[in-house]
Amino acid sequence: MAASELYTKCARVWIPDTEEVWKSAELTKDYKNGDASLQLMLEDGTNIEHKLDPKTKNLPYLRNPDILVGENDLTALSYLHEPAVLHNLKVRFIDSKLIYTYCGIVLVAINPYETLPIYGSDIINAYSGQNMGDMDPHIFAVAEEAYKQMARDERNQSIIVSGESGAGKTVSAKYAMRYFATVSGSASEANVEEKVLASNPIMEAIGNAKTTRNDNSSRFGKYIEIGFDTRYRIIGANMRTYLLEKSRVVFQADEERNYHIFYQLCASSHLPEFKTLKLSSANDFLYTRQGRSPVIDGVDDTKELCTTRNAFTLLGINESYQMGLFQVLAAILHLGNVEIKDRDSDSSLIPPNNRHLTAFCELVGVNYQDMSQWLCHRKLKTATETYIKPLPRLQATNARDALSKHIYAKLFNWIVEHVNKALITNVKQHSFIGVLDIYGFETFEINSFEQFCINYANEKLQQQFNMHVFKLEQEEYMKEQIPWTLIDFYDNQPCINLIEAKMGILDLLDEECKMPKGSDDSWAQKLYNTHLKTCSLFEKPRMSNRAFIIQHFADKVEYQCEGFLEKNKDTVNEEQINVLKASKFDLLVELFQDEEKATSPTGQVPGTGGRTRLSIKPGKSREKSSKEHKKTVGCQFRNSLQMLMDTLNATTPHYVRCIKPNDFKLAFSFDPKRAVQQLRACGVLETIRISAAGFPSRWTYQEFFSRYRVLMKQKDVLPDKKLTCRNVLEKLVQDQDKYQFGKTKIFFRAGQVAYLEKLRADKLRAACIRIQKTIRCWLARKKYLRKRIAAITIQRFTRGYQARCLAKFMRRTQAAVVIQKYQRMYMEKKRYRQKQAAALAMQTILRAYMARQKYQALLREHKAVIIQKRIRGWLARCWYKRCLHSIVYLQCCIRRMKARRELKKLKIEARSVEHFKKLNKGMENKIMQLQRKIDEQSKENRSINERLVGLENSYTAESERMRGELNRLRGVEEEAKNKSNQVTSLLEELERLRKELSATQQEKKTIEDWAQKYRDEMEKMVSELKDQNGLLKTEKDDLNRLIQEQSQQMTEKMARAIAEETQQLETDLNEERSRYQNLLTEHLRLEEKYDDLKEEMALSSNVSKPGHRRTDSTHSSNESEYTYNSEYAELEEGSRAAEDVTRGIDTSLTLKLQKRLTELEQEKQSLRNELENKEEQFQRARARDDAEFKKARGAELEYESLKRQELESENKKLRHDLAEMRQSLLGDAATGAGAPGSPAYKVLLDQLNASCEELEVRKEEVLILRSQLVSQKEAMHHKETMTEPSVYVEDVSKLKDADELKQAYIGLKDTNRSPRFMRKPLEVNDLLSRLRSAAPDFHKLNEDGELWLVNQGLKETIRLLEHQLQTQRRGYDSEVEALRGELQNVKEENNRQQQLLAQNLQLPPEARIEASLQHEITRLTNENLDLMEQLEKQDRTIRKLKKQLKVYSKRIGEMGAGQTEGQTSPGQMVDEPIHPVNIPRREKDFQGMLEYKKEDELKLVKNLILELKPRGVAVNLIPGLPAYILFMCLRHADYVNDDQKVRTLLTSTINTIKKILKKRGDDFETVSFWLANTCRFLHCLKQYSGDEAFMKHNTSRQNDHCLSNFDLAEYRQVISDLAIQIYQQLIKCMENILQPMIVSGMLEHETIQGVSGVKPTGLRKRTSSIADEGTYTLDSILRQLSAFHSTMCQHGTDPELIKQVVKQQFYIIGAVTLNNLLLRKDMCSWSKGMQIRYNVSQLEEWLRDKGLMTCGAKETLEPLIQAAQLLQVKKKTDEDAEAICSMCQALTTAQIVKVLNLYTPVNEFEERVSVAFIRTIQTRLRDRCESPQLLMDTKMIYPVTFPFNPSSLALETIQIPTSLNLGFLTRV
Repeated sequence: MAASELYTKCARVWIPDTEEVWKSAELTKDYKNGDASLQLMLEDGTNIEHKLDPKTKNLPYLRNPDILVGENDLTALSYLHEPAVLHNLKVRFIDSKLIYTYCGIVLVAINPYETLPIYGSDIINAYSGQNMGDMDPHIFAVAEEAYKQMARDERNQSIIVSGESGAGKTVSAKYAMRYFATVSGSASEANVEEKVLASNPIMEAIGNAKTTRNDNSSRFGKYIEIGFDTRYRIIGANMRTYLLEKSRVVFQADEERNYHIFYQLCASSHLPEFKTLKLSSANDFLYTRQGRSPVIDGVDDTKELCTTRNAFTLLGINESYQMGLFQVLAAILHLGNVEIKDRDSDSSLIPPNNRHLTAFCELVGVNYQDMSQWLCHRKLKTATETYIKPLPRLQATNARDALSKHIYAKLFNWIVEHVNKALITNVKQHSFIGVLDIYGFETFEINSFEQFCINYANEKLQQQFNMHVFKLEQEEYMKEQIPWTLIDFYDNQPCINLIEAKMGILDLLDEECKMPKGSDDSWAQKLYNTHLKTCSLFEKPRMSNRAFIIQHFADKVEYQCEGFLEKNKDTVNEEQINVLKASKFDLLVELFQDEEKATSPTGQVPGTGGRTRLSIKPGKSREKSSKEHKKTVGCQFRNSLQMLMDTLNATTPHYVRCIKPNDFKLAFSFDPKRAVQQLRACGVLETIRISAAGFPSRWTYQEFFSRYRVLMKQKDVLPDKKLTCRNVLEKLVQDQDKYQFGKTKIFFRAGQVAYLEKLRADKLRAACIRIQKTIRCWLARKKYLRKRIAAITIQRFTRGYQARCLAKFMRRTQAAVVIQKYQRMYMEKKRYRQKQAAALAMQTILRAYMARQKYQALLREHKAVIIQKRIRGWLARCWYKRCLHSIVYLQCCIRRMKARRELKKLKIEARSVEHFKKLNKGMENKIMQLQRKIDEQSKENRSINERLVGLENSYTAESERMRGELNRLRGVEEEAKNKSNQVTSLLEELERLRKELSATQQEKKTIEDWAQKYRDEMEKMVSELKDQNGLLKTEKDDLNRLIQEQSQQMTEKMARAIAEETQQLETDLNEERSRYQNLLTEHLRLEEKYDDLKEEMALSSNVSKPGHRRTDSTHSSNESEYTYNSEYAELEEGSRAAEDVTRGIDTSLTLKLQKRLTELEQEKQSLRNELENKEEQFQRARARDDAEFKKARGAELEYESLKRQELESENKKLRHDLAEMRQSLLGDAATGAGAPGSPAYKVLLDQLNASCEELEVRKEEVLILRSQLVSQKEAMHHKETMTEPSVYVEDVSKLKDADELKQAYIGLKDTNRSPRFMRKPLEVNDLLSRLRSAAPDFHKLNEDGELWLVNQGLKETIRLLEHQLQTQRRGYDSEVEALRGELQNVKEENNRQQQLLAQNLQLPPEARIEASLQHEITRLTNENLDLMEQLEKQDRTIRKLKKQLKVYSKRIGEMGAGQTEGQTSPGQMVDEPIHPVNIPRREKDFQGMLEYKKEDELKLVKNLILELKPRGVAVNLIPGLPAYILFMCLRHADYVNDDQKVRTLLTSTINTIKKILKKRGDDFETVSFWLANTCRFLHCLKQYSGDEAFMKHNTSRQNDHCLSNFDLAEYRQVISDLAIQIYQQLIKCMENILQPMIVSGMLEHETIQGVSGVKPTGLRKRTSSIADEGTYTLDSILRQLSAFHSTMCQHGTDPELIKQVVKQQFYIIGAVTLNNLLLRKDMCSWSKGMQIRYNVSQLEEWLRDKGLMTCGAKETLEPLIQAAQLLQVKKKTDEDAEAICSMCQALTTAQIVKVLNLYTPVNEFEERVSVAFIRTIQTRLRDRCESPQLLMDTKMIYPVTFPFNPSSLALETIQIPTSLNLGFLTRV
């Protein structure tokens, strides 16, 4: 494909960058051939010009489409190159928080530096059994693939984990081993898998240390082989170690630590057992303080040591060995603190009594002097002499450190050896899986011998990896029949030859070590001379002559030659080793028991300084040992590496490449530079290059057709999809070399998928544009039409509105004219009236003004006139007075004169009568004037009184006084008529009254003012009080509202609390049920394990055990004591018989089983004790009832015994009298006294007839009493053995006194006298014939009754009549008492009714009606309860009488028949046959029981349980027929009171059901069938137990069939436990059937075709979503669910139990689907969410069709529904986050975040979820209190309950089919 087609505008490319390694850019201009540069724009908007290499003209790498970014497999990328790989890893690691990614056959694991919840047992279970490509990348997927290939191909496997320090190799290897231990289990109960995992903390303690790159770095390589048996269960393991970093023991760089075990010991030095080690802080020892970082954050070394010690103990290393190991380790620390000082330049010494050296010698048990000497000296050997050479301080220090390293290495090897011993078992190994945890490629600033060996190992592993990848590619091409062309890939064999070939680096190094004067410099010169010109991979540094460079597969590495020889020799002073071998410490001697004699390859090392010659000549053995050369470290490493490669080549390898994302241990931080270095070093990019060189993209024809169907036209689609794909590809891609057609796949070159995706995206974009265009046109036209219609409508309404407005305007205009006319008229009229009124007002005002002016003028004139008049009058008066005074004076003078004159005359006249008359006349006038004045005064007083009437009471007294004064004045008036001289006093009194009146008026005014003031104050106070009252009312309303709200809140709170408490109780109950059912499951598992062990022992011993071997059952602990003890005795006998075989069982298994069984027994014993306590309480309550019953029964028995004695005495008398009469008759026979016709004969004959009748009655009474006595004895016997008394005993116990007993007896006697129970009496002729017969006839006639005592019979009759009369009298008295009691009750009821009526009358009408209704309801309820109680009593009485009637009639009939045979003569037997009353009743009365013989029990169980086929015979049976048959057999055993038969039948039934489930436990129909029958058997035991709680729905006939002798409550519990086990087995069967269908049907299959497209999946293909043949679909799941449901319904399973089963089924479906969704990135898309919701709706529709919507199954799918909704909702804004948080209540925070991280767009039109949005979700969900578990527990089983479900089927109607072969059962 031309570059111009790909490098177009907007195409995105990768360009190199110094900081980010690769940077993304976008073309802003199309590229044309020949252009020297590209115009690019970076992501930040910067425009740059990228110049092309003028030589190569290589264009930059193209970027993959966004839809392919973030894929699980790097090979799914269309463009396979370094930037694409780096970007994909970065996106998955940073954005999606995914640390695992596939790269072909390699799993790339990036260390997150954070603990992730993805390694739990739930995740292990989710990956178990899955194909490697079906789940998201994970270390568990690699482990599962290795385990599966081992089992499938029967070929050993290897998992190669590599990477540099800190990349997480050890953790990955640990999780892989944990997966194997969890999935496979162990072949025995020796906990091998636990031991394998326990080796990890030990090896980490002694082999891991903190480095600058990793806090727990493995400083050695290890290869662990995990062995499996033929059943692929772990049987053991073996560990091989490589190249321990011994130098770390004596030296650590800054920020690093020594091995963990040293710090653990120092941190635990305070423990008592470590006091002898003389340890202290880690900073006190040279070997632990050099790195200056003795503590790791978050690590407690004390706890880690406890873990290490526990691991030692688990692996069988006891405490003494552990303390020995710790002694050696402590000795190493003390040895490091031994200070060596200079004696001179060539020698050194250790100061005497060195504290640390003393501690070292004490700990290892060596001599202080010897060790002190050989630390500072060395022995040298020649051919003839031996010298002791002193060592300088530096060499002595190095020798000390070498000894420390050597001791630690020996200790390390010893521990590894003992760990391997603990992991090895005697079982033969069938196959193994090896886990290789080895260091990755390393390059530092200074690289030495360790890095050389590490890189050498990585060269070998890379070669093996390349060959394996190449081989897989070749196999794939050959399999698909693709033409194979050689791919050029990097072959590192030249580099390996440079290192290990003859005259290679290692060979020259070993040769130099053998040289006496060999050195690093001479070795470097040999390397230069040998390889510098001959090998291109070997180089010499320019500035150094003591270093060399090797071109490795990953990078060039420069190695410094200094120290190579010393490290390769690994020499130790021989004398120091000899001193240690002479130790008294056994463990140390054991460490060095295989030490070689020679400590150096040549046996001597030259040195400088003086020598001390020894006189002792070495022996021959010493000479021989000196010739034996120790292998160098390089040679040993090369040999072990070759063995490793041989092992790996013999296995199928699986590769895990661990990547360290940054050097600062930051969580989820990605450094591109460091990542690229490691990707190049670990071979991932080489894998990509090999894949890209061929056809990396591979599609099946079906997947290609499904994905690129949009690029095809309808005419291109042919029935043959392969041909269709071929034709389409030829049209789309012109270059035939870009693809190849295989048998099942299409192979594409790199970049072709991106090109096809581009074509697909363009086609979809064009289709989208066309769809948008069409839809927009449709929307626009629709909008236009809507607008047009709206416009027309608006116009129509507008025109109508305008017309209506015009008409309205015209009407209004006309109305306005009329209104204007009247308005104008009104206005004019109003204006006229206003004017008129104004004129009149003005006239009035004016006239009034003028009148006032005139009046004022007149008034002024009048006043002036008055003034003038007054003045003039005054002046005139004054003048007049002066004149008058003058005149008067003159007159006085004149009159005095005249008076004197007249005096004389008057004296004369006075004496005359006329004068007196004139004087009296003047007095009358004065009296008249006074009377007039008095009248006026009275009027004035009356007006005053009228004014004072309205005064208050205080003025009443004054008014009365005024009236009194008025009366007094009237009296004065009367007196004034007589006494005119009192007028003056009256005037004074009048004046005084006026003053008082004015004072009174003043007081009145004052009082009125005070009253007004008081009234105002009162009104103010009232208003204030009203305001205050209003405030109080408001406060009251607020308080009432607050109280109501609080009460409502309290009510709601209480309701919530009650609901929560109820929910909590339900939860606790379910948890208790679940715990109990889990215990049952564990108990069953242990029993099965025990049975398997017994079978294995039987097979291994080949000893046939005679007799029947008991099958264990879970009910043994719940049975009666007798059964348990007997079975336990049998178990002991069986165990003693197999004692020899049992000894071979592993002790840990026995202890574990014993401990587990002890716990179960203790728990069951506690439950049994609780049950016994409750039973004791029940028994005590029942004992009280029994005591009362026995008391009443004693009185009854006493009465019956007296009655019986009385009847026996009377019978004796009758016999005696009859004997005397016989004698008299025999004596008189000769004389003829008894001849017929004589008087004596007649009298005797009458008496005889009467006695016959009476005797018949007596015989019946005796028989009745005897039958009663027998039945009572049986009842008493049954009472002792039964838990519940029988119906008859309960009825008899109610007869408390003797009178009631007698009355019952008379009633029975009268009943038995009825014709039904009476025989026909003897006729007179028969009696005469008997009398005439001979004496033998008399003897025969009288042999059982003696009929001749007539007098006694008559007396007895009289007594009976008297007794009946007394009985009637007592009955009458009792009736009278009852009537009196009823009358009293009626009176009380009447009083109560009156009280209620009085109370109701006081209530309001509504409450009165409600109270009346409530009272009436209460009364009717009480009456109904009384009637129901009476009805129940009558029913019980009827049942009792019927039962008694049957028993009595049966026994009387039997006894009467026997007596009749003895009493009648042969003639009578012919003439009067006995009435056969009992024969027809026996045939009709079937009791619903089945009788069987004891020896037929095994046959019954075999035919009914073992050989019954649910698909065959059982399908046509009544549902639950086996349960009914077993219960009917049990009823008969209860009826005959055979407890042993009941016990054995139940035990055999339970054990046989367990046996059939164990044999056919995988068959769903069998398990369902026996679950239904077990539940039905349990319901029958409850229904017919006699318990009132279970008898409510029974018929009377069913109540008659209740068990009468045994209480089987304990067996009900056992059978309930059995039903729980069967239910769990049923769930397990369904889960095994549904498990393969769920993921395929719910997730992978496209129920709605075409919604989701298939994306490229890389090398590891997933299951196709197309419904191919054999693929499960949703219809498969629905059909299977329907099959389950129909099978259970056919078997008669309880509906409630079916609901619980369906709920469990749907939980499994939802949990498995959600778990797979959380572990599959390709399933987390919008379209898949739609598919899931559709599938869930189909499941809900199935529930609706089956009527199971209320069973709770829909709620179990809620997490899955919410997860599907989460995939479809918007995920951008904060509102979306809030909606998600409120919607996903059933999902945990971890699940929500996981789905958002995994969300993957399928098409380019979808958008990814941003990291910021996910953080927003996490912030909002931070306060949730929930489990951090990611996956749902698919093994969780809801606790099951068995609600009581009585059967309406009558037992007597059940017929047994002949097909069951149960002919030996007899119906009873």
